[in-house]
Amino acid sequence: MSTIAGVRVVPVWRRRLLLGGAIAALIALPLIPGVLATGSIADLVRIPVESIVALLVLALIPWRMLRLAVATAFGAFVALAVLLASIDRGYQSALGIHFVPLDWPQLGDAYGVLASAIGAAPATALFAAAVALVVAIGVAGGWGSLHVDAALRQRGDRGRGALAAVTVAWIVMAAVAPPLRIPDPVAAAASATSLGTAVSRAVSALETRARVAREVADDPFRDVPATDLLSALAGKDVLFVFVESYGRVALEGDGISDGVNDVLRRGDQTLAADGFTTRSAWLTSPTFGGVSWLAHATLQTGVWVDSQAVYDLVVRTDRLTLSAAFGRAGWHPVSDVPSNRHPWDVGSSFYRYETMLDATNVGYRGPSFGYARIPDQYTLKHFADHVLAYSDRPVMAEIDLVSSHTPWAPLPELVPWDDVGDGSIYNPQPGRGEQASEVWQDPEAVQRSYGRSVEYALGSVLSFLENVDDPGLVVVMLGDHQPAAIVSGDEAGRDVPVSVIARDPSVIDAIADWNWTTGLRPSDASPVWRMDAFRDRFFAAYGSAG
Repeated sequence: MSTIAGVRVVPVWRRRLLLGGAIAALIALPLIPGVLATGSIADLVRIPVESIVALLVLALIPWRMLRLAVATAFGAFVALAVLLASIDRGYQSALGIHFVPLDWPQLGDAYGVLASAIGAAPATALFAAAVALVVAIGVAGGWGSLHVDAALRQRGDRGRGALAAVTVAWIVMAAVAPPLRIPDPVAAAASATSLGTAVSRAVSALETRARVAREVADDPFRDVPATDLLSALAGKDVLFVFVESYGRVALEGDGISDGVNDVLRRGDQTLAADGFTTRSAWLTSPTFGGVSWLAHATLQTGVWVDSQAVYDLVVRTDRLTLSAAFGRAGWHPVSDVPSNRHPWDVGSSFYRYETMLDATNVGYRGPSFGYARIPDQYTLKHFADHVLAYSDRPVMAEIDLVSSHTPWAPLPELVPWDDVGDGSIYNPQPGRGEQASEVWQDPEAVQRSYGRSVEYALGSVLSFLENVDDPGLVVVMLGDHQPAAIVSGDEAGRDVPVSVIARDPSVIDAIADWNWTTGLRPSDASPVWRMDAFRDRFFAAYGSAG
């Protein structure tokens, strides 16, 4: 850079380089949401209408400070569009659903899962880098618009003519694409589409909430005495055991299902020898890859809870849950959620649990296994020793088994039932198994580790059933959702296995008309119900009023 008469002169090559960078920013940045939506880099070969509009507005403004405000708003608009598109892409990859802005509280849970997979420090660094990148996109977009606007102003009529030509070209290309059935028109509005779609999903979610509110209020079992809903189960301990990420792929996936099906076959033999009878089928979960509480709420309420917004609505109502019905009918309702580390107000206010167990109050003194800190076998052993053995009423419980929660490493191993103790026996196990950072370098390794985690979870349930002497025990064991797409695949469905296990034949006789399959493994011919159908059919099967 040189000076002439005290004025700094920017070399021509540098001015051209800066202008080229500004033009590139105006072209590329607004197109990023389109690339994220389609996964195709070819979507960068477009003309973004957002940049054209920004330049047209800037050209009409004579005041510098107002131009600066407009450029800042444009940069923020593009950054927000990229942010929403990025989150949506992540949701589709991990959960198989689109992100709805009303569900923003879930982002904290997503960060927690990431931290469990790769460690808190790398997760924090990744989060900081993502924030910095979004801010940089916003700054670059604003700077690019100001710089190109300044260059157009310097060129006077030529600059205005160039901008007009680009505008007309965009309009023509946008107009001819539909009649010519051009699938990928050069004229693009990716950022505007990203924000518009987010707004549309939010509006749709609000409409869904209104529909769900009506559905919640229209409950055929609201005024039925609880004892009439559960009369056939009087005096029995009834457990609803959710096995994390236990989806159809666990029974049918290549490289995954062999070990899981072996566990189920051995389980059928052991349970039959111990006098248990089992029936199984499929339930279609409202969620995929995570957000397990949506499935729990759906099963408990008979309402299709498929988003955080719907969940937040439902748990603020007086909708009759399975746990509340059991509590009213004289059972001792218990929740056992070993992944919880903080107070869970909804557990008492909505589900009406009298006892809530979590990571803080089950006396675990063993090592952490990542997200699933407490091994499933310990969870079930503690429950048997400290709840079933001491309750003066029949127990109804929801028990969440989380050893099969992503990242599926490191994994615990089964130990002799009587040796579980305070969990110290697990101390050597995390160090001799694969770590999440190793497993997640290879998708096939992730799938194998997932399969082993389900084998462990199912083995824990079988260990519990083999060692608990409770003639009236009834267990409803089911998955909450399919695992993430890296395991299930991009086109996977949402079916999960469900089994009813009981020693008393009358429990199974009561559901004979369900036509479920004998044993722990549902077949292709087994019924497939939506998960929200379960509550009402359960009440009808085991009650004297349906």
